[in-house]
Amino acid sequence: MLQLRLAFQRCAGLDRLPAARNARLAALPFSSSAARWYSTPTPPPDLSEGEREIYLKLTDKFSPTTLRVQDISGGCGSFYAIIIASETFRGLSMVKQHQLVNKALKSEIESIHGLQLKTTVPDASATE
Repeated sequence: MLQLRLAFQRCAGLDRLPAARNARLAALPFSSSAARWYSTPTPPPDLSEGEREIYLKLTDKFSPTTLRVQDISGGCGSFYAIIIASETFRGLSMVKQHQLVNKALKSEIESIHGLQLKTTVPDASATE
């Protein structure tokens, strides 16, 4: 896991930042400078081909209220970070939620190196 975090830091350029900022950014699950949040069913035009494929598949399967798909491998498509909020997950354990997403992305997972996944249930009081 440490090697993965170090590779992510190099890939995101975090190893070249001042130490204080580097520590704050490295603690984040994703690079804050490249964050892409979407809450619409139409994929944004700036998604890579792999991000778009995952985005469309998850949108079709789960009708998410929030969906974030980001290639965090530096653009080569080998490692993705996904945050998804969907009513489909209500009442399910986190393990079951992750199993549903993994099942939906089975063919994509076979061709990538890693997947960072966070699933949640939409919060009616949250404002995004």
